[in-house]
Amino acid sequence: MDLQRFHGMSPALATPFTATEALDLDRLEALIDDYLSCGVHGISVAGSQGEFFALDEEEHIALLESCVKAVDGRVPVVAGCGRSNLTETRRVLAAAEKIGIDMAMLITPYFAQPNQAELAAHFIGLAEETRLPVVLYNNPPRTSVNIAPKTLVSVMDAAPNVVGIKDSAGDMTQSIEYLVSTNRRALLYSGRDTLTLSMVLNGGHGAVSPACNVFPRLLVKLYNAAVSGDLLEAQRISDLLAPLRAAWVLGSFPVVIKEAMAMAGRGAGPTRKPIAPLEADARARLKSVVDAIMPEEEALTR
Repeated sequence: MDLQRFHGMSPALATPFTATEALDLDRLEALIDDYLSCGVHGISVAGSQGEFFALDEEEHIALLESCVKAVDGRVPVVAGCGRSNLTETRRVLAAAEKIGIDMAMLITPYFAQPNQAELAAHFIGLAEETRLPVVLYNNPPRTSVNIAPKTLVSVMDAAPNVVGIKDSAGDMTQSIEYLVSTNRRALLYSGRDTLTLSMVLNGGHGAVSPACNVFPRLLVKLYNAAVSGDLLEAQRISDLLAPLRAAWVLGSFPVVIKEAMAMAGRGAGPTRKPIAPLEADARARLKSVVDAIMPEEEALTR
């Protein structure tokens, strides 16, 4: 299994919707072309930033199909395949393999709170149903379920096609344990932009990045600076981007990134209800954050 292609910066792609909240697959293609022109190393689709939880199963599969078609093999596509129940997850996982997704991403069950043994059995069972490489997706702030390092070890030991984890927990100690505990070195993606630099410097492989939806060139530059040893520049960019993550408090997830995308000329339409647009004051505060970062992104186009 060649994992060398799985590295660097991938936008945690926001799913585009029309004004009436229908899937906007034409806009999806345009966004993907834009991100690829900015040098991103991969595309991640149907994750939490992509509002997978707001899609029905048919829409979820249509989104994966359209993404693979738009990318057309230019970079790897990592696709969230998790649904709110196991039956639908199995169907989406099977569809992802048939469609030609490069790697499946499996979020923990949510609302239900399985223990670690149940989690391991869940992931092992799903991995056995696909030939795709699989990364687990740990996002306890959203799911209230955490994948312990020992659970990743047991899953990777039992399922050879499970290759690592996307970690959005915000706990660097745990992230490092994922890397050093597994018998096969785990592939580690950051899911939290403020920790991406730390993860890469500690042996992580890159990020599935919400901020990359807004400032793809800057995220690519951060990664390239980090891996080339230009740590001062990497830290400068990480610090520059940090206020965007802090601005998430201005609205309900994931509206802040979607509105920031629109401010940066990369609009993806509204979030689906019940999430509402930002209030005017919050939007003005977000715009000041985007405006402070935008000149650096624009400078990279020259």
